[in-house]
Amino acid sequence: MRDPFLTMAQNNGWANQTLYAAIAGMGDADLAAPRPGFFPSLKATLNHIWLVDLYYIDALEEGGEGRLVFDRAELTSVAALSAAQAEADARLIRFCEGLTPALLDAPRATDRPGGPVTEQVGPLLLHLFQHQIHHRGQAHTMIGDAGIAPPQLDDFHLEFGRVPSARAWFA
Repeated sequence: MRDPFLTMAQNNGWANQTLYAAIAGMGDADLAAPRPGFFPSLKATLNHIWLVDLYYIDALEEGGEGRLVFDRAELTSVAALSAAQAEADARLIRFCEGLTPALLDAPRATDRPGGPVTEQVGPLLLHLFQHQIHHRGQAHTMIGDAGIAPPQLDDFHLEFGRVPSARAWFA
């Protein structure tokens, strides 16, 4: 089996690409429209996923930006969000391509409201993947509420049922 962390990063990239393809024709008003979920709109949910991804990727890469990532302007179109998320996904995949057992145990500082907290790379990655799945599921519900057929996002890992678009990630 390939490295599970890399596979999860690739699954994340594929799931985001698939989700954004489903809403590619959505206008700015529909993106910002009130929807059921933890956040008040699909726009807010997708911005949250993107910014939290940037926060954790910065910590993993030891970029030093910390909580300043949350000062970025909210993206307001599907095209802008899709491009920004794809860039973050590519960074995460590149990081996971370089993982070693020693790096998985390496410390990383996370900038928290009460001060820095040291975490290990492996648990940070697991948390990031769980966060992405959690909020992407909420976005999935919001897409259905918008009258768009939500895309299949869970047929990536197994041969049985693997959707054709996921196969390219295993080449």
